[in-house]
Amino acid sequence: MSQKIVLVTGANRGLGLETARQLAALGHIVYLGSRDVQKGRQAAGKIDSKQVFTLQVDLNDPDTFHAASATIEAQHGRLDVLINNAGVMLEEDIMSDSTANVNPGVLRNSFVTNFFGTVELTNTLLPLLLRSQAPRIVNLSSNVGSLTMHAQGAPLMKTFAYNSSKTALNSYTVHLANAYGSTPLKVNSAHPGWLKTDMGTSYAPMEVAEGVETVLWLATLPADGPSGGFFHKQERIDW
Repeated sequence: MSQKIVLVTGANRGLGLETARQLAALGHIVYLGSRDVQKGRQAAGKIDSKQVFTLQVDLNDPDTFHAASATIEAQHGRLDVLINNAGVMLEEDIMSDSTANVNPGVLRNSFVTNFFGTVELTNTLLPLLLRSQAPRIVNLSSNVGSLTMHAQGAPLMKTFAYNSSKTALNSYTVHLANAYGSTPLKVNSAHPGWLKTDMGTSYAPMEVAEGVETVLWLATLPADGPSGGFFHKQERIDW
């Protein structure tokens, strides 16, 4: 496996940090994206690798997108893998349906980070990704963004703002994959599972390291791998 240049957003803790750790262990150069640079540096120090670097990536601040792009371009001239892991869940009660009484600010801020910021960051980095021989984009979604599962009455979280922002992110995955279908770029959404993280809480059944499995598979897809799909552990799940 050739060495790749990777950016993982929201990588100062949880799934993002473990993803960065496992990619570095495979010998890749990993940029650990963090809204707070100091927290990012502290997190990078927990990874036993000299090929892990910190970049400020704040999904509410487009200036950080351009600065990160400029740094990667100056140092490597390309980006092979973008893992859009950063995101927020602003609703506190995950089981009470918030659809009819969703706080407008919570709804707006959920989309600003989970959708608008992710789209703008990705579009900023596309020129660098298209210089790669095998570019990959992994959008960290969730099965709570699946319209099919909700329509079937599956017992999912009822957090309308968070869920709908992930549905929108899935739409971006499909559109971007279609737009670049004639190129080597592969774009997919990942449902890592319900993980024991700050967002997932200690009630989650899966350890963080297990959740990275889906992300790493999509980040290192071969040339004949899928694009424009929604996956959990190499299995397609419903949009």
